[in-house]
Amino acid sequence: MTKTDIKMEKKVVFIIAIIIAFAVQSMAQPGDDWIKLGEKNVAFKADKDKVTLTGKERNVSKIKITCVQGAVKIKKIHVKMSDGEKKEIDPAAGVLNKGMSTMNFDLPGKDNKLTDLELEYDSMGTIVTNKRAKVEIWGKKRKEDKKKD
Repeated sequence: MTKTDIKMEKKVVFIIAIIIAFAVQSMAQPGDDWIKLGEKNVAFKADKDKVTLTGKERNVSKIKITCVQGAVKIKKIHVKMSDGEKKEIDPAAGVLNKGMSTMNFDLPGKDNKLTDLELEYDSMGTIVTNKRAKVEIWGKKRKEDKKKD
């Protein structure tokens, strides 16, 4: 091998290492500011399901949906806040496969808590070929304002 070949090989290895590092980072679970609000096994058809929110922490400023099994296309997300305000989110994310997440979506209000969440989706599998898709709903904890008196 020539010196040029060795340099080229090192560059290729370096580029592959960077790609792997970014891939691993993107597949990582949400950080400490993100909490799991609920999960849903979706049916093998186009459907609309209310998601049962788990846990007591609902004071979140953003949400995102993560596919943890199968494949699903999220068409709409309907949220309702503690003051009654509703918001319809159009994710336009295409198909989510296992390990993929939607972008982060802002929720209305500064002190509102998330009370209800409903998903409209198309499951991208069949009973014969795939497992049912499973999604998790994540919320980003709202930053508390620290007021000085």
